[in-house]
Amino acid sequence: MLHPSAHNDANSIIDDFKGDQSWRIFRIISEFTEGFDKLSGLNDAVAIFGSARLAPEHAYYQKTVQIAELLSQHGFAIISGGGPGIMEAANKGAFQQRQASVGLNIQLPQEQRPNPYQNISLDFRYFFVRKVMFVRYSIGYVCMPGGFGTLDEFFEALTLMQTHKTFPMPLILFGVDFWSGLLEWIKDKLLEYQTISSEDLNFITLTDDPNELLEIMLQHRDWKAQQRLNEHLANNPDYTQLK
Repeated sequence: MLHPSAHNDANSIIDDFKGDQSWRIFRIISEFTEGFDKLSGLNDAVAIFGSARLAPEHAYYQKTVQIAELLSQHGFAIISGGGPGIMEAANKGAFQQRQASVGLNIQLPQEQRPNPYQNISLDFRYFFVRKVMFVRYSIGYVCMPGGFGTLDEFFEALTLMQTHKTFPMPLILFGVDFWSGLLEWIKDKLLEYQTISSEDLNFITLTDDPNELLEIMLQHRDWKAQQRLNEHLANNPDYTQLK
């Protein structure tokens, strides 16, 4: 049974079944175009996900600010969903360090209001376009405690890496108390039923330590830089001879 407010919320935002659909293609294309244009110069960004409902007084909000500041101090840009709660904390940490602070805002009937700590801001109507921007411009994901949206981003990234649709990247679950139950279920049930392979778990790191998180991201940035160099050399064989 639907929640009593579901009908009203749906009527306020969902219009995908109304009228001619062909014009919708142009809106989707425009969102992709604006996203690629605004983020084209972004390098070495870390996406931080988490609940919109955690207030500034919450320990995980404050920990998120600390993590974003730490990453920013080491040259990482920060990308969040642009809203309140953990997303605000992520942008705040980057903003305070004068680092690129990206907000990928989404139109929602509730919860989503743009936070004031974005120096690069985009607005999306479609979740799938927004997800492409996260994957395309992030070299690592940090999942703080969150709800369905955070779980969605976590499992999507995991699926893309498992199926080799994107480069491997660190996928960090921050908050042992919050995430350990989910990981235990994955190990107990998905492995038991053989619906995943044990090596799939190598993509995931569970931690409470910001410094461990930073070290993982630094090592991955070095690895990614080497991959870029290898690709450049492969496409420009005369480059090494000139040097």
